[in-house]
Order: sequence, then structure tokens, then C-alpha cells
Amino acid sequence: MRKKILLVTTALLFFVVTIQAQSNFGLKAGLSYNSNGDLSEFTTEANSIIKDKGKGKSGYNVGIYGKLDLGSIFIRPELVYTKTTSEYELNSSTNDFELSKIDAPVLIGVELIGPLSVFAGPSFQYILDNNLNGVDIDKVENEFTMGINIGASVEFGRLGIDVRYERGLNENEAKFANNNANFKLDTRPEQIIVNLSFSLTKTNK
Repeated sequence: MRKKILLVTTALLFFVVTIQAQSNFGLKAGLSYNSNGDLSEFTTEANSIIKDKGKGKSGYNVGIYGKLDLGSIFIRPELVYTKTTSEYELNSSTNDFELSKIDAPVLIGVELIGPLSVFAGPSFQYILDNNLNGVDIDKVENEFTMGINIGASVEFGRLGIDVRYERGLNENEAKFANNNANFKLDTRPEQIIVNLSFSLTKTNK
């Protein structure tokens, strides 16, 4: 319930930002290099063996953002659809684990010099779907999770480019059985993301 309240609060903050006089609103999309956590085999909750740490693959995101300027400081809430893919080896075969989620970052930034800014903040996440190719996998333990974003950006008029690191903060396991063995997969994302944004309200300078 608390995480649902945080997500709703983020959405409300987003809409508040978009109606402020000193704000701007726009679209964003990006590509990422991402991985998830360990794939482990377990017999009890206290006894597990890591089978594969996973291999990162490319992903993407698309969404909207708002930005409230407060002098050299700004607040930037976002609502983003994210798709990630990681590769695991299971029983001598290669399987892709795909995860789709809604991200709601709330970023606090500081303008450093010229068009350059740095930012950081929490990201509230709602898991939409997860799938390990060829395996009947259970839903994740928690649909609502939390991560953190840290990055830097440059803006040239309406156009913005940012590079950020995202990491899930809490374990969120998906469990499944395969060939008479029980497995669990830590679905926490870890990403390097490159985003391109375009303001719909800001004027070119």
C-alpha cells in the first residue's frame, strides 16, 4: 500500500510540475545496456547455489517528463515504460529473461555550467510482466519496487541528452521449477541508460 501511495504521489507531482509557470514538459526515449540479478538453484530458502550471474543485453524506454526550474536547482518527475532483457544459461541452453515495467523517477538536479547538469533521485517501479523464454516462470514477488537514478545531462534549446545509472534497491525474486530442480531469479535491474528528450513547451535559446 505504501508503495502504491508513492507511485500516486509521483504522478500527482508530475502533473503539478507541468502546470507551473517556470516548468517545461516533453517526450523522452532511450536505449540501455542492462542486466538483472543472479539465477540460483535452491532446496530451502536458506540454502541456494548461484548458477548464473546473467549477461547484459540491450533494452529501451519511452515516456514523458516534466521539469520545474527553481533557479539553479530543478525537479524532474518522469513516467516511463521500460523493457529490459538479460541472458541466462539454464540446463545447457541460453534463455532470455524479459522484464517490462513502469518507472516513475523523481529526480533532483543541479545546473553546473552552461548546458551541463547532474541529477539523482528515487525511481518507483511497477512490474508489468516478466518472462524467461521456454520456462513457465511465476510472477515476481513484489509488483512495486524501488530503485535509484544517478546521472548527468546537457540541454540545447528543446533538445536534451542524458546518461544515467539505474539500480534496483530491493531484491525481487521470481521462482520456477525446471527438470525437477527449483530456481529463483533476482529481477533487480542494473542499467546504463542513454536518453534523448524533446521539450514541447520550452523555447529555443
